[in-house]
Amino acid sequence: QVELVESGGGLVQAGGSLRLSCAASGRTYSINAMGWFRQAPGKEREFVAALSWSGTSTNYAASVKGRFTISKNNAKNTVYLQMNSLKPEDTAVYYCAAQRMTGWRSMLLGLNYDYWGQGTQVTVSS
Repeated sequence: QVELVESGGGLVQAGGSLRLSCAASGRTYSINAMGWFRQAPGKEREFVAALSWSGTSTNYAASVKGRFTISKNNAKNTVYLQMNSLKPEDTAVYYCAAQRMTGWRSMLLGLNYDYWGQGTQVTVSS
């Protein structure tokens, strides 16, 4: 089992920055990749960014590429999502997720993740 705890959400003005954190505990040795997803009111959950647990591979949604950066602190088993140049359309509940090592699975699809955090609200005002 892997437990994920997110933090760092909040209210920010458009153009501002926030950094989300996701601390993993438990069987972290079984993790293949970590991802961030978001869900806005009335919309489906969407992929934001993902990082292989080794840190060698990253993926970003087109809507956040160049503005968001996913990274990892190995010593703390914590994954970060640095969000810059925030826009009102980035407003959503952000979830981090962990994918187990069970053979190759795309990091872009939420259904390929096995563990989820509780979510943290990000609100960007115009």
